[in-house]
Amino acid sequence: MEKPVFESKKDTRSGFGAGLSELGDTNPNVVALCADLIGSLKMNDFVSRFPERFVQVGIAEANMIGIATGLAIGGKIPFTGTFANFSTGRVYDQIRQSVAYSNKNVKICASHAGITLGEDGATHQIMEDIGLMKMLPNMVVINPCDYNQTKAATLAIADYVGPVYLRFGRPVVPNFTPADETFEIGKAIKMNDGKDVSIFATGHMVWHALEAAYELSLQGISAEIINIHTIKPLDEKAVLDSVGKTLCAVIAEEHFFNGGLGDSIAQLTALNIPTPLEYVAVDDKFGESGTPAQLMEKYGLTTQNIIDRAKKVIGRK
Repeated sequence: MEKPVFESKKDTRSGFGAGLSELGDTNPNVVALCADLIGSLKMNDFVSRFPERFVQVGIAEANMIGIATGLAIGGKIPFTGTFANFSTGRVYDQIRQSVAYSNKNVKICASHAGITLGEDGATHQIMEDIGLMKMLPNMVVINPCDYNQTKAATLAIADYVGPVYLRFGRPVVPNFTPADETFEIGKAIKMNDGKDVSIFATGHMVWHALEAAYELSLQGISAEIINIHTIKPLDEKAVLDSVGKTLCAVIAEEHFFNGGLGDSIAQLTALNIPTPLEYVAVDDKFGESGTPAQLMEKYGLTTQNIIDRAKKVIGRK
């Protein structure tokens, strides 16, 4: 396997901002709402160019979801923006009742997800949001891996009719997927073939999975990397095809051990191809303040953690 390379480093939230701005040009029904975090969500360009299609609700996230639902009823395509913690945990009742239950065409766009929010600490970090959102009927859950994929996902969800949760992050990370790659909701991307172990990764962990696969290849271990950018609906065929070949898997996600992508894959494989699994995720504890790199190291979300789990699960075959 060749050593993975990236063209630059960018934050995924800027991919969202770029995608939203492009939608402003191409889709007149797209409107945006924000809970007093325009700069943090990189919505500045959209706001300056399309002020008549923007609503600043202030620190009133529940109201933002209600307004977005009303706009969707009126035929608009609302994109709401705030931190992932406030996009989900703070307004879960409003999302459940007004958006998911009613199957409204609202796009819930959530930045600063996971532990890489960093120095703001546990009250602003959220690592249960994927679980919260994937449990809701009608809700699509998307967690792209880099700037290019986040921009592509932002464009794609405007064409999808129904509720969507789009999750992205704050830190600058490798940008390595093709800028012109089409984003297909619910279609996983095989990053490379392998025969010894499957590594299913999502979000920021995809790059770490690629690094791990390269290091494993130097040790004679062939790892297959699958980029699961859509948590729900899960690409069941891609998962089962891979584990049917490798017979073991590692799931890597910047999320709690409970409730995330790992749970979805465990359920799927248990029902179809019982498979030894190992997890690289946060184990049932809140975060704390620190740099993103420090926190990823402390909470076990590194390239080395993926390597260690891959070797362990291969030994369980």
